[in-house]
Amino acid sequence: MLRPLRDKVVIKTSKEEEVTAGGIVLPDTAKKKPQEGEVIAVGSGKLLDDGTRVPMNVKVGDTVIYSKYAGTEIRLGTDEYLILDEDSIYAVKE
Repeated sequence: MLRPLRDKVVIKTSKEEEVTAGGIVLPDTAKKKPQEGEVIAVGSGKLLDDGTRVPMNVKVGDTVIYSKYAGTEIRLGTDEYLILDEDSIYAVKE
């Protein structure tokens, strides 16, 4: 598995919609890039210049909404993940 560093977060991205509510199958070019996913790992927090560490605002298991073009996409096996800065996360779904 992945262990992110500092203020990085690993997210398992939600699957893209492949069929519309009306039953139309979408081609790859028409699919929206997901902006929601589940946090599977978090770093230890941002290290400030004075040596103190800022704790993370998200935790493993949170479902989050993040910036559309944030992070680095990676694939491990058949699963897709996104590694991004905590600052790129806009909200936690409750």
